[in-house]
Amino acid sequence: MPTTEPERRNSADGARPERDAAPAPRRVFLETYGCQMNVADSELVSGILRRAGYERTAEPGEADVLLVNTCAIRENAEERVLGRLSDLLRHKTERPGVQLGLLGCVATHQRDRLLDRAPYLDVIVGPDGYRDLPDLLRQNDEPQLELRLDRGETYAGLAPDLAPGPRAFLTVMRGCDKFCTFCVVPFTRGRERSVPVDAVLEQVRAAVAAGKREVVFLGQTVNAYRTDGVDFAELLRRTARVEGLERIRFTSPHPSDVSDDLIEVFATVPKVMPYLHLPLQSASNRVLEAMGRDYTIEAYRALLERVRRVVPGIAVSTDVIVGFPGEDESDYAETASFLREARYDFAYLFMYSARAGTRAHRLPETVSESEKRARLGELIALQETIGLELNRGWVGREVEILVEGPAKRPPAHAGGKSPTFKTTIFPASDVRPGELIRVRVEGATAHTLTGVAVAV
Repeated sequence: MPTTEPERRNSADGARPERDAAPAPRRVFLETYGCQMNVADSELVSGILRRAGYERTAEPGEADVLLVNTCAIRENAEERVLGRLSDLLRHKTERPGVQLGLLGCVATHQRDRLLDRAPYLDVIVGPDGYRDLPDLLRQNDEPQLELRLDRGETYAGLAPDLAPGPRAFLTVMRGCDKFCTFCVVPFTRGRERSVPVDAVLEQVRAAVAAGKREVVFLGQTVNAYRTDGVDFAELLRRTARVEGLERIRFTSPHPSDVSDDLIEVFATVPKVMPYLHLPLQSASNRVLEAMGRDYTIEAYRALLERVRRVVPGIAVSTDVIVGFPGEDESDYAETASFLREARYDFAYLFMYSARAGTRAHRLPETVSESEKRARLGELIALQETIGLELNRGWVGREVEILVEGPAKRPPAHAGGKSPTFKTTIFPASDVRPGELIRVRVEGATAHTLTGVAVAV
């Protein structure tokens, strides 16, 4: 075989012939919008791409692949994502060969018109297509779509790249079978399916080995988990047996799937933290029926009373939507009255936003935007008052905090969560994320406890 000219020079000098350097790994920039499920999906995508030879970068200007993982729950979220894609397009224009992709729920929700709105996209991948992402990125001759909703896809056996910190968010079920009339999730993430028990426990053990002290199980209706004869309560019991794990949480459950056995787990398994998110949405039976929620306010009230009776001191949060089509003043008044009665520790409060493809999208809007904003503002003020009153009840008591890191403010303070999921701030300069610190509470706002560390 002929020798090239550079090789002749090297040989003449007595030097070893040069070899081609290994190609540099491709770099990927991954930005996430939406819920904690999307954050967990981005960690999954990161692991898939890392094993395919990619490296993560926090700078879009350094990336060979730009990916945006999206949420379709609210209309403005979609518009914001499409605006962000337009911003990132300049990197593709300035550096030929850069690929730009859209992942997640917007990919499936907007599948019929996405390429018309963003024809510059190279890959469009829904929540069930992430296994194929490395192959899709290698096929750059025309836009690549992977939008199937796979009844069997759970990503079992694929380890995510967990974010820094003491807490691991692990998806244990995907999809939803509830079909609430306001929600797009069954149409963007498919039907319910549960990750096999052994695969869940293997991820928990791996998280603990990586230094995590707490796991948070995720699912659209996480407490509907069931596979191989194991339900969600039993999954929690088995998880609690993992050595080195300190705390277990989960979100987001559905009231109809909160069993007596699950409530008993809170009372009998110390690693399961005394905090329950229990979405309400509305306290009007008429509105609940229109929303497709399969419980009445009477059943919900009885459930809440049962939880608090069996697990004294448990913290409870909720979701509420105001301005659903057909909601009148009396419906809204029932919801406001129930918030006063239930006294949630905190609440996620939203104005109704119509989503194309849902059954509620066909309903005529009956509440003006100004009235929605007024009702929302009243509920926010009400919940702020309740939250402050409840948090002040912690003053003088001690709580155990799982340290997350330095507090945003003030300086020289650390922060973390109490067992009841209260954000707690205290002076500290030498604690590390993952430490468990006892704090005596000395002050409170509607959202935060403040205190000082105490010697154990």
